[in-house]
Amino acid sequence: QVQLVESGGGLVQTGASLRLSCSISGRTLRSGAVGWFRQGPGKEREFVSTIVWNFGFTAYADSVKGRFTISRDISKNTVYLQMNNLKSEDTAVYYCAASARTRPVMFEYEYDYWGQGTQVTVSS
Repeated sequence: QVQLVESGGGLVQTGASLRLSCSISGRTLRSGAVGWFRQGPGKEREFVSTIVWNFGFTAYADSVKGRFTISRDISKNTVYLQMNNLKSEDTAVYYCAASARTRPVMFEYEYDYWGQGTQVTVSS
């Protein structure tokens, strides 16, 4: 079993930065992919970014390209999402998820484990 815990959310102003963390426990990841999704108020959950654990391959949603960066620290079993130049439309609950697939994974159904989420609110 794998447990994921997100942290780092908060209330910030437009243009600010935040770094989210996803701490993974229960089983040391040696392969697979970890992704970030978000669900804004009144919206469906959407893909944000993913990283392949072994090779570091990444993928991003068009809406965050150039502003968000995903990375991982293998020694800490943690994935990060650095979010810069935040906009009001980035307001959402952010979830991290783990998949057994060893490629960039962008669809919810391909993820096996999910965290509880962390709230990010961007005020203008």
